[in-house]
Amino acid sequence: MSPIPQTTKQWTLSHKPHSHLPILPNTPESLSPETPPTFTLTTTSLPSPGPSQALLKTIYLSNDPAQRGWISATADPARLYVPPISVGEVMGSTGIAEVVVSGDESRLKPGSRVFARTGWSEYTIASIEECTVIESLEGLKDTVFLGSFGLPGLTAYYGLVEVVKLGREDTVVVSGAAGAVGSMVVQIARRVVGCKRIIGIAGTDEKCRWVEKLGADVCINYKKDTFEEDLFRETEGFVEVFFDNVGGKILDLMLLRVKRYGRIAACGTISNYNRDGDPVGLKNFYEVISNRITIHGFLIFDYFPKIAEATQVLVQAWKDGKIEVDDATETVVQAKFEDIPAIWMRLFKGANTGKLTTELV
Repeated sequence: MSPIPQTTKQWTLSHKPHSHLPILPNTPESLSPETPPTFTLTTTSLPSPGPSQALLKTIYLSNDPAQRGWISATADPARLYVPPISVGEVMGSTGIAEVVVSGDESRLKPGSRVFARTGWSEYTIASIEECTVIESLEGLKDTVFLGSFGLPGLTAYYGLVEVVKLGREDTVVVSGAAGAVGSMVVQIARRVVGCKRIIGIAGTDEKCRWVEKLGADVCINYKKDTFEEDLFRETEGFVEVFFDNVGGKILDLMLLRVKRYGRIAACGTISNYNRDGDPVGLKNFYEVISNRITIHGFLIFDYFPKIAEATQVLVQAWKDGKIEVDDATETVVQAKFEDIPAIWMRLFKGANTGKLTTELV
């Protein structure tokens, strides 16, 4: 039996970014007094877990655009859906961890793998009640419970089924279609709901072809000069549903392409996550009024009581061959603990297809 660790490495928040990407330590940008590094690598002591707690060792970390909002200098605690991370606190994150010590082995056994709030910490003390045991699926990595069968997959499922109530006669446009949520939206819309037509939006031709392989009828590259023309052509006659992961200019354009009484699932606004002081606004908002468009913002936290139910639906869809889950639907990057912030930053550079996950080595 390995000795129980007494200390742990952690990445803590040292400076809240404002209107720019977080600054990584030991980079030219971090040497400027005007832009100090966003995170600091520290080592701290570990307490012993109590009777209702467990000591966890982080194996995989989830990388999510929403984490940027948790550390924003302009985040209003009264408006944010989770408490913002304060300077000096461990950077927040969910992950998959191994139970090293359990305060109640009848409830959680050592050696179990769990989904938990690990933060950017090598080891962490967690409440047993908040640890969800991972039941491995033959032929798949446990990382699928951070992606396809984790919060991104569940977000896609409930966003389509309950928020916009996608039907078989609907056409849906999906922004960020090559990302963790967007790629699952495409698959669920095509192979679970069976809707009429799917139009994806992604950032490279290669990603667009992959999105089409997943089930989109067509995918448009938003970085091309012809994007607006392409979007208007593919949405001729207008569309019933828009699943938005991006916000900004693409959302503004889609307000012109959604049918009267159409529905928009507002899932993310990554285009503005690093524009705190100068967000991209909407010029076409009057379309919401004149065409009676419904925009419904939502979070997967709204559906936590139904997570087990949705996970079962998605796993069964995979078993039935309806949903594709393989190496192409996730980007798992092996990295040292010291590289955690740099891997997370890849989200904002479009360096992944599907779910971006960090595997600590």
